[in-house]
Amino acid sequence: MHTLRLKKPLAFFDLETTGVNICRDRIVELSVVKALPNGETEIRTRKINPEMPIPLESSLIHGIYDEDVKDAPTFKGIAKNLATFLEGCDLAGFNSNRFDIPMLVEEFLRVGVEFDVKNRKTVDAQRIYHMMEPRNLGAAYKFYCGKELVNAHSAEADTIATFEVLQGQIARYEGVKVVDSHGVETEPIKNDVAALHELTASKLIDFAGRMTYNDKGEEVFNFGKHNGKRIADVLKAEPSFYDWIMKGDFPLDTKRKLTEIKLRALTQR
Repeated sequence: MHTLRLKKPLAFFDLETTGVNICRDRIVELSVVKALPNGETEIRTRKINPEMPIPLESSLIHGIYDEDVKDAPTFKGIAKNLATFLEGCDLAGFNSNRFDIPMLVEEFLRVGVEFDVKNRKTVDAQRIYHMMEPRNLGAAYKFYCGKELVNAHSAEADTIATFEVLQGQIARYEGVKVVDSHGVETEPIKNDVAALHELTASKLIDFAGRMTYNDKGEEVFNFGKHNGKRIADVLKAEPSFYDWIMKGDFPLDTKRKLTEIKLRALTQR
C-alpha cells in the first residue's frame, strides 16, 4: 500500500535509451509503476528493440547491449498496449518532464499511436528534490528512503526508487514553508497530484523546453535569438522562423505545439 492521495492512477516510469537526443535516439527499456487510488500498484517492465545499434557509451551506463534487445519487440509493436495501460493515468518520474515524457511522446508520434498528454498531470520528483534538497536519484533515494539504490540505471530499480522518493518528499515537506526568489513565503509541497503538477510542470509548453510561459503567463521562446520574446510576435514579424523550426532537428512535440500556437494566433487576428 502506498501513501499518495490519488484521484486517478499515477504512472511512474523510467526509460533507458540509446542516447539523450529526443529526435534521433530510441528507447531500449521501459518500466512503469502504476500507483492506483486504492493503494495498489502494478509494475510492467520490458526491453525494446530500438531498431538501431546501441552506442557502447550508453550500454556501459545502463548495461543493455544489442544482444539483449535483438529479440525484443519494437516500440511500434508495444505502443498500442502501452497507450492502453497508461490510459487515464497522470505521469510521474525523475527528470521526466525534461527527458522521459518528451522521449515517450516522440516515440508514440513516430509510430502514429495517439498519446495525448494535454489532460494529464505530470509530476517530476527531481524538480521537487532540487528545490528542497539541491542532487541525483541515488542520493535522493538514500536521503528520503534511507536505502542504497542497487542496480541504478536499471529502469525498474530507478522507477521503484522514484515512486518511493516522491512519497518520502511528501512525508518530509508537506506543510514546510519556503521563501521564494521574490521573498514570498509558501508551502509548496502538498499530497495532491494537481498541486505537484503545478509546482513541477506548469510553465512547460513543449517537453523539450523550447517554449515556456513568462511571469505574465505569455507564451515565449526559451532559446536562441528570440529567447524571452512572445511567440505570437515572433511568428508575425519573422514567419521564416516557424519554417526553420519545422524543417529543423526539433522534436515532433515541439513542432506540433508551435503549430497550435500559430493557428491560434491566426484565428485571433
